[in-house]
Amino acid sequence: MIKSAVTLNLIETMSIGPWIFWHNLEESLKKAAELGFDGVELFTASGNALDASHLRDRLDFYGLELAAVGTGAGKVLQGLTLTDPDPEIRKRAIDYIAEMIDFGAQFGAPAIIGSMQGNIPSGHSKEDALDLLADGLSQLGKIAKSAGVILIYEPLNRYESNLINTLKAGSEFLKRNQLGAIRLLADLFHMNIEEDNMAQSILDFGQYIGHVHFADSNRKPMGFGHTDMPPIAAALKEINYSGYISAEAFPYPSPDEAAKQTINQFKKYFH
Repeated sequence: MIKSAVTLNLIETMSIGPWIFWHNLEESLKKAAELGFDGVELFTASGNALDASHLRDRLDFYGLELAAVGTGAGKVLQGLTLTDPDPEIRKRAIDYIAEMIDFGAQFGAPAIIGSMQGNIPSGHSKEDALDLLADGLSQLGKIAKSAGVILIYEPLNRYESNLINTLKAGSEFLKRNQLGAIRLLADLFHMNIEEDNMAQSILDFGQYIGHVHFADSNRKPMGFGHTDMPPIAAALKEINYSGYISAEAFPYPSPDEAAKQTINQFKKYFH
């Protein structure tokens, strides 16, 4: 069964970005439950930033699941990426993500590697950067597998990363490097920029998809842009996708209205 999730950024020093709810765990979980979401996707400063037992208690109270945990704060707050030319920084990046994997695994939730993949370092080739990425993902995939969860890798659009931008490139990368514990994140915002045919890419590479980000072409909540959702929804159903459709979108025009818009659009296409 396809499930709905809403994003929640709990980092107090951040106030701008593609997350629907912000900062207040209790209030956000209450609103998510009242709207009918199945789960929440969390963005936290680290794997130790939140007390796991408290989170479990509050999720259980509201009948919600943890859909996934983002790792982007590792880059935003600490400047860590898996393709940094400095091996010490790469090690710190792996340790940071491993901590996030362990945190999410307590709830059966995967960690997502998006911005922490980095870019091609100055003076290095793309091949070198992809080798570093493959090495990091190989180590992290083994950690995730031992923790009983998958690891999610996100192809980003060309303006955010010059490594892997499409589901095709991502699936070929996983296959080539035998990264069987890792699945791809099909982010509809990034796909709108990079994919020739979003629905066809989902059909072609559906076996590699482990998570979906639900945002329109302008990264506002679905329905506020020009993404053609019917064929995309049909493709996800055809591949028997059974994971989360998670709203990583700007809180437009407000967090509450963005959440309502998202759940209404989810129900329109997936219920």
